[in-house]
Amino acid sequence: MTSRERILTALNKGQPDQVPIFELYINEPNIVDIARIIEPESVKIQAGKDKFGDESLAVLDLYCMIINKLEIDATCTNFSIGISNISDDRGIDKYGTVYVLSDHGEPTPIDGPIKSRDDLIGFDPASKITHDDFAKVKYVIDKLGKEKAHFVSVTDPFKSSWRWRGGMQNLLMDYATDPQMVHELASIASDFDNTAIDMIASLGADVITVPGDLAGEYSTIMSPQHYREFIKPYHQRLVQHAHDKGLKIIKHSDGNLWSIMDDLLEVGFDGIHPIQPQCMDIGEVKAYMKGKACVLGNIDCRDLLVNGTPEEVTKTVIDTIYKSAPDGGYIISSSNSIHPGCKSENYLAMVSATKKYGKYPIIY
Repeated sequence: MTSRERILTALNKGQPDQVPIFELYINEPNIVDIARIIEPESVKIQAGKDKFGDESLAVLDLYCMIINKLEIDATCTNFSIGISNISDDRGIDKYGTVYVLSDHGEPTPIDGPIKSRDDLIGFDPASKITHDDFAKVKYVIDKLGKEKAHFVSVTDPFKSSWRWRGGMQNLLMDYATDPQMVHELASIASDFDNTAIDMIASLGADVITVPGDLAGEYSTIMSPQHYREFIKPYHQRLVQHAHDKGLKIIKHSDGNLWSIMDDLLEVGFDGIHPIQPQCMDIGEVKAYMKGKACVLGNIDCRDLLVNGTPEEVTKTVIDTIYKSAPDGGYIISSSNSIHPGCKSENYLAMVSATKKYGKYPIIY
């Protein structure tokens, strides 16, 4: 099987020849460090400091080299939202959201273009999307070709809505004080995502990822009832549009999703990522989702990939494969992303162990 065939087989809930490997995001410092380990002569750059803006072509080239050298089955990219600096630690995107860099380098919204219902008049972010926003996506797809599966992220309508409102707390207050504005924002966000999906499909991508957390470790951020009222209908619009374009689509959310798991499956997501090990047991999730959707993720990036040893990573990968891979419908990845705290050696151990122990049929 090619990597693309392997990924699509798993997303179709089938059994490929081996467990596919995917990663939602590998941070720039990790890309440079991993590349330096596996092919030191190819690394001509230093890892940059956390900053606003998109990766350079040099970083993308290293990313593509890693995908090829390690025989990772899929890429994952996102399109540009045009963040430009307005000070040393603040940036603004072309849609009007202002961000500050967190201690971990994550752009965190602190102000948005929608202060009240009046600001919705003429607010049409979908009209500002251009083909240039997808230059990075196109570069990676063209460089690696169709042997690999290509995932592209579009932000969850819930997350886009709270970005535009300048913070999640503002949108959650709107659930009580102005539910109609919540729906209007979610509709605008869905149109924005579906416009992006059209362009992504035209570039030859295979899978849409929908990042945006819906839960913490104990429960969902909003009540299940509010999920069904304010988010689920717009998830359904995205899933239907992606499927109409011939694309698979998966939902990413950290946290405990059990209270809305049936809703996510009913919406029609082809996969759920990343099954956070601190609050969801991968074996239970796989048993529940078998025949309904693909399971992705679960290798702990909060503690294991940060503080563990390669031997401990290997043991966890074996255990995870035995619990979740039999009969297919499983794609391995970290429990979120390969962030700067993760040891590159541990990521390499995760990949190596999957290659060694993830061949079908899985032998207990």
